[in-house]
Amino acid sequence: MSKLRNILAIVQGGRLEYEALAFMASLRAADPDADYTVVLAEPQPGPLWQDDPRISPAVRAELEHLGAKILPLENRVFGQAYPYGNKIEALSLLPAGEPFVFFDTDTLFTGPLSEVPFDFTRPSASRRVTGTWPQPDLYGPGYADIWKSLYDRFGLDFDSSVDTTQPEEYWQRFLYFNAGYFFGADPKEFGDLFLKFATEIRDTPPEELDGQSLDPWLDQIALPLVIHALGGGRDTLPEGYLDGKTTCHYRALPLLYARESDAVIEVLETVCAPNRIKKLLKEHEPFKRLVFQKRGHKLRALIDEDDLLKPEEKLRKKIKNRGFWMR
Repeated sequence: MSKLRNILAIVQGGRLEYEALAFMASLRAADPDADYTVVLAEPQPGPLWQDDPRISPAVRAELEHLGAKILPLENRVFGQAYPYGNKIEALSLLPAGEPFVFFDTDTLFTGPLSEVPFDFTRPSASRRVTGTWPQPDLYGPGYADIWKSLYDRFGLDFDSSVDTTQPEEYWQRFLYFNAGYFFGADPKEFGDLFLKFATEIRDTPPEELDGQSLDPWLDQIALPLVIHALGGGRDTLPEGYLDGKTTCHYRALPLLYARESDAVIEVLETVCAPNRIKKLLKEHEPFKRLVFQKRGHKLRALIDEDDLLKPEEKLRKKIKNRGFWMR
């Protein structure tokens, strides 16, 4: 089995640079002896960015102190109009032919990544996902027709991607991932396909996609097609590691305090505590108020078991109504 060589994430000015500090601190705490390279791709000013996306010098210095390799990302396709495309374009920064994992920066490491039994020849991505796309119209086309049109567009076998244990016209019957993490054997091969599929879907979508929103879902529409094309699928990684005992994709600090385990909160607060990290994180209001002023624990006390059983939209609404939402 191939060994993990590179970890990739995106870092830019604002929220992501502060998340990246917790990301790197938790990675080093969970896996201090690991020898993989962590690449943080930083978008650069240019025609596709109206605002300067670069991080602050102080945060840059601390990320490098924690072992990150920060590389400039020159956007040629997406940029500020679709920042989720950074994860697609940034794959070009990794060495070809070396196994990789991409993570969103709103991820904490709660166990050693070196113990995760990746099969990089069978790529996959996060299954911590809900049926956000597509949203079929009452009169059609339905899920099957929409997804099949995409597989047909790129000459992929649709039938072998379908989970026939799920009901017809139910979203989980069809290959769909959260792009919070994904992995593969070759970032060049993966990235070339990802870019090709995403740009063609954006520019010339099949007619079955009429009325379907591509923003912000474009990366998650193209991702299952890439994974299927490269011989991957749903269950190529044993359950319980990523989005489990090894990582937590918390997505927003209020959601972390509302629904994640005590162990995850302990990791967050422990890795944020050193003074050189704390002084930087306190510049960001969500970390300042929720972590260091302990408002996260006040929020946690307001959440009951019934709240956690409701859809995330309702949980977010309760958090906002109580004045704790910030990002």
